[in-house]
Amino acid sequence: MFFNEDIYAPTPEITPLTMALLTEEDAAGNLVTYVMEELNDYTVSVPASKVMDHACKFFGSSLKGRQDGTRDICGITHKAPISVDPLSGMYFFPTTSPSSKQCSWIAHSHIDHILDAAGQGTEIMFKNGKKVNLSVSYGSMLNQVQRTAQFRYLLDNRIRFLQKQVSEKAAETFA
Repeated sequence: MFFNEDIYAPTPEITPLTMALLTEEDAAGNLVTYVMEELNDYTVSVPASKVMDHACKFFGSSLKGRQDGTRDICGITHKAPISVDPLSGMYFFPTTSPSSKQCSWIAHSHIDHILDAAGQGTEIMFKNGKKVNLSVSYGSMLNQVQRTAQFRYLLDNRIRFLQKQVSEKAAETFA
């Protein structure tokens, strides 16, 4: 965990093991975030998009900054997928508008496949065998998965291009 401005208010840390941030209602009717990870799951009282914003800030930006970057790279303006940290492969997409209290976030790299849950939304099957049902249409979820793949491809290509340029410059220095 890392700490935000209020030293006594811990915020969960998003890592490459984080599979999803799911917005749920607790027994008292309050919205909470269920953090699904490869090995363990837990619940926090911080909204999912706020958890995501803190994760982006941990890696030097903000949720808004990451969304702006997505728009600049591939033109996606609504329900934009983001890269929390491209170097560690952390790409997430929202299930609804991030401004909605119902918004959940799914880690693209952990998805094995998605299934149409016969009028009940979408079932996401993760690579480790865990699954989750979301009340989001299959078409919308498939679109989010595909848009995230496109964004990931474009950003990864930019990073590889820059790394190649740096390597070539370094090689010239020693030639």
